[in-house]
Amino acid sequence: MYDLEDAIHQRRSTRKFLPDKPVPRELVEEALELAIRAPSNSNIQPWQVVFATGQARNRLVKALLAEAQVSEPQIPALPPQFEHHRFDVGAAVFGALGIARDDGEARRAVVLRNWEFFGAPLVGVVCLHRDLDHVDSMGVGMFLQTLILALTARGVGTCTQVSIAGYPEVVHDQLGIPDDVRILCGLAIGYPDRDFPVNSLRTPRNPLRDNVVFCTD
Repeated sequence: MYDLEDAIHQRRSTRKFLPDKPVPRELVEEALELAIRAPSNSNIQPWQVVFATGQARNRLVKALLAEAQVSEPQIPALPPQFEHHRFDVGAAVFGALGIARDDGEARRAVVLRNWEFFGAPLVGVVCLHRDLDHVDSMGVGMFLQTLILALTARGVGTCTQVSIAGYPEVVHDQLGIPDDVRILCGLAIGYPDRDFPVNSLRTPRNPLRDNVVFCTD
């Protein structure tokens, strides 16, 4: 178990998991009991999570991969001034794997692993009721961050995946998720493969002055 500051520093996106080492359910429930202490607008607690493991997880992965082979995910494009962040992360991942810029086949194989949840034995789908708005998505985000840190403190790796929301119909159908909730993201959960080079990747952060302003007058 880490203290909070250790967990914050240790957290990173895990992109390869040990598929044969399941995370005990009681450990996940411990982390969830902490995550539900997150704040939310008027205490409505807007977070909804559907977990899948075993055959349910495998069926979801199979359906997502099949869809990814024939259509592009429904993910909004980033505005031009933010696109470079996505390109930088991609370059770092491919560089850590030694994949050349012109090796399109290898790059495509890496991208497809998103819809395999990077081999994680436990997967989550994070949802928000359709009648709620962006202010309530903040509550879901605080819940999700708290859950991730609680799992990190217990030695469990995670990866938040917007890519999963790119095929909402598939996810709704495979997991029986009602139509009155929106798919926000996926969450891959498991024990990291420590030998996989990307799992030691540390992405940079902007200096505080780029995103934070203190008003004093």
